[in-house]
Amino acid sequence: MAKMVKITCAFCPEGEAGSVMYIAKEENIAAHQDCLLFSSGFVEAEEYNPENLDVRFDVASVLKELRRGKRLVCNFCRKKGATVGCEERACRRSYHYFCALCDDAAVETDGANGVYRVFCTKHDPDNRTNHYDAANKRRRHALKSPTIAQQMSTDETAEENSLRILKRKNNRHKVQIDFVRKCKQAGLLDDIFEEMLDTLHLAQEKLMDDNTSETEYEETVMSLFDCGLFENILTNIHSGTEEKIQELMESRKKLDSKIELLQDLKEVVLPAQESSASTSSTMSE
Repeated sequence: MAKMVKITCAFCPEGEAGSVMYIAKEENIAAHQDCLLFSSGFVEAEEYNPENLDVRFDVASVLKELRRGKRLVCNFCRKKGATVGCEERACRRSYHYFCALCDDAAVETDGANGVYRVFCTKHDPDNRTNHYDAANKRRRHALKSPTIAQQMSTDETAEENSLRILKRKNNRHKVQIDFVRKCKQAGLLDDIFEEMLDTLHLAQEKLMDDNTSETEYEETVMSLFDCGLFENILTNIHSGTEEKIQELMESRKKLDSKIELLQDLKEVVLPAQESSASTSSTMSE
């Protein structure tokens, strides 16, 4: 069976995330190693050999996974080809691998045991009180090794657990920052932001269109909130609204004070006018 061949980007620093790729010249296919490893329906070649990572994926499996991805829309960029699914069984969210990083999804890697998992932001294990059992852990090759459940059964102190979480999040943010910098260096940022604006305009059209189905309407709203941008904007608008209300309340107090003064002046002036008019009438008689 034909195998994918490993190559490394000549421009990336050694060990850089995304620098390792696999290609199949005959099929004109190139794929990042991480995109392959984290794809939910993909399994490494049965003859996987940790001593020889240059050949670990067969072409037929890659083509099969590509076909599966054509039906899946990415939760982040809304484009098809999203083969990286959230590990929560009930969750239907899928990503492209690098979109998962941009969406701040939780990425867990245990290369020694062939475990490569992604959790969407709603199902990040760090936000849970329970651990996932071994049945929920995806294995990429049939190597006999200690189960993850046994490893996770080891007691961790609160301090050790906090440090582990902090380290993983810092690593995740570093990957995201490096990715955006590379996009900038490659001259892709303008294209990315144009695509984002097009996506937002499309979302606006769907929400404003009375003919949009209820399901599509709900999905669009959820996508806007999931990306964080919509919620941040609403928060800013709410904050600005509160400030505007306070300004208007202050203006109202000043106007009320002026109205009271004018009413007092009116009461003083009118009696004086009436008295003057009465005097003039008496003298004329």
